[in-house]
This record gives sequence, structure tokens and C-alpha cells, in this order.
Amino acid sequence: MSSFGERIIDWQRDFGRHDLPWQRPERGRDPYAIWLSEIMLQQTRVAAVSPYYRRFIERFPDVASLAAAPLDDALALWAGLGYYARARNLHRAAQAIVEQHGGIFPREFDIVAQLPGIGRSTAAAICAFSYGQRHPILDGNVKRVLARYRGIAGYPRDKNIQVALWQAAENLLPERDIERYTQGLMDLGATVCTRTRPACCVCPLHKDCIARRQGRSAELPGAKPKKQLPQRQTAMIILSRGDQLLLERRPPIGIWGGLWSFPEMLLIDDADAARERCEQRFAAQLEALPALPDIAYGFTHFQLRITPLRFRVSSWIARAAEPDQQWLSAPAARLAAIPAPVARLLDLLS
Repeated sequence: MSSFGERIIDWQRDFGRHDLPWQRPERGRDPYAIWLSEIMLQQTRVAAVSPYYRRFIERFPDVASLAAAPLDDALALWAGLGYYARARNLHRAAQAIVEQHGGIFPREFDIVAQLPGIGRSTAAAICAFSYGQRHPILDGNVKRVLARYRGIAGYPRDKNIQVALWQAAENLLPERDIERYTQGLMDLGATVCTRTRPACCVCPLHKDCIARRQGRSAELPGAKPKKQLPQRQTAMIILSRGDQLLLERRPPIGIWGGLWSFPEMLLIDDADAARERCEQRFAAQLEALPALPDIAYGFTHFQLRITPLRFRVSSWIARAAEPDQQWLSAPAARLAAIPAPVARLLDLLS
């Protein structure tokens, strides 16, 4: 076994993380629990994931229970964790496992990698932790470790840099103890080889790490080319009828897909014109209520500014119930599958 692999394995045994919620002995090598943790950990830190993981696996202890549940239930438990496509893909994958594999999580790497929302690196982690299979991983933390250790310059998501990183991951893969090695790489990137202020003095790779020897730890891996994020604006319409508020389900594709939100429309500067537009849309007579402050919310590719428009329903024309609309009290709305800005607005209302 390579010196690199030996050092990672030995370091993980002595200094790695062994008490994460998904490492509990009672679950053993449960591929469902491992899969859930790996999906939640995509683009999200362990500290943020842990409480969501506990609540989710308590409500859905196995793949069958998740597959049988309405998507709304899964989204409600995911609300606040972000990147909601992960939850939708998790639900789709659970249904595929039940329908195509009899409810048994597949063992074959290629099949696992083709499940919705998984891909090569996540499949490798699942197969390593569940079945001890030998496949390289390349999540964000591991990219940073390998880029510094091998001195691979450039932005890790560029195609040529990705190829070089995958080649390094393949070449350094040990022949044994793959589970501990995989966990060790993740732990090292999360706790020692951090993005800023890496603790090189306690790193098991410091003797032959190119970035440390050349004083380039701060510049490796290369940063994403900077560009100005576009600014977008929208108005969220907060309609109150008694103690209830109107929520609409968002389209399944796009930001906050499938979540419940306040209705939206293009922002109109004229207050009377905005009220008239809302009256036409909802076939109601509305009374304007005191404004709430705007909310700024950042996405990966743009910045969104939300202007809340508050109205009380003074006269409502009864019509057939819309399947993607519901009136809820503020406490009930807070428990629904809602995006973070809607939760913030509900907090302001209360």
C-alpha cells in the first residue's frame, strides 16, 4: 500500500471523526443511512446536516418508508437545508429502488451512480462505506487535499483540472481499508486541510505536500473566476384572511421547486396598481397592510431581492379550490415545506 494511503488510514484511526450521526453502531453499514448522509452532505457542512439527518431518518427509517411518503413530507423535513433538488432526487431514487430493486439498495457501483442525484463520487462513497468497494471519491474537500498534495493548479471544476484530480484520486487509492481511507480523506479536508488557514503542521501529508513545500497552500486549489452576480427582484404577496395566509406550490422545476411559498408577481412600484393587479389575480377585494422590509437572498448564480406586499382580504369570491393553493395559519405554514425566505417572512409577521 502506498505511503499516502497508509498515512491517511493511520491518521483517520487516531484523529478522524468517529461519532457522526450516520456512524452510529446500531445502523451498521446500512446503505440507506449512508446514502442519506452523503446526499445531505453535498455542498453542505456536517454541522448544518446533523440535526436534519436525525429528524429525517427518524421520520423515514428506511427506503420503503421514504418511497411511500408524499414528496411534501420529505420537502418539509428538508426545508432550510437548501439545494432542494437533492430532496426531490432522494425521493425519486427511493421510489426507483423500491420499484426496480425490490426495496434493496443496489450493490453495483454503476447502478448506484445512475440513481437520481448520486453521480460518480457520491456512488463511490456509498459503495465504500456500505460494501467496502474500492472506488475513488472526489468531493470538494478531497479536491482541495489532492490539489495541494499534487500541486494541481487551476479551478477544480474546469474540465482539464477535473481530469487531473480524478487521475490523482485513482492513482493514490489503496488496496485495503478503503472505508477508513475514504473517511480519512473527507476528515482531513474538513478539519485540517481547510480552505483558509490549513493546519499543515499536524497534517500527515506535510512532508511531501507540494503546496506546503512551495508555500502555495493559499493559492491551491485555484479560485473560481470572479464575475458580477446578476440581481433579480420579485414581489411576494402575503394575503391574510382571518388568521390564515395563502400559500402556493411552486413549479417542480426551478428554484424552490415543489415547495410552498407566498404567491409571486413582478414588482410594481405604484402601490395602488399593485393592489389592483392582486385583486384581479385572486378575484378579491384587498386592503393594504403595513409593509415588511425587503429581504435579500443569495443563490449560486444570482442575488434575489424580495419585496413583501401585504393585503387583508375584505371580500372574497368563492371558487373551486386550486390544487396548488392552501390557506394555513402562520404556525401551520411554518411546519410546511417552505423555502428559507418564506420562513423569515413568517417570523417577521409573528
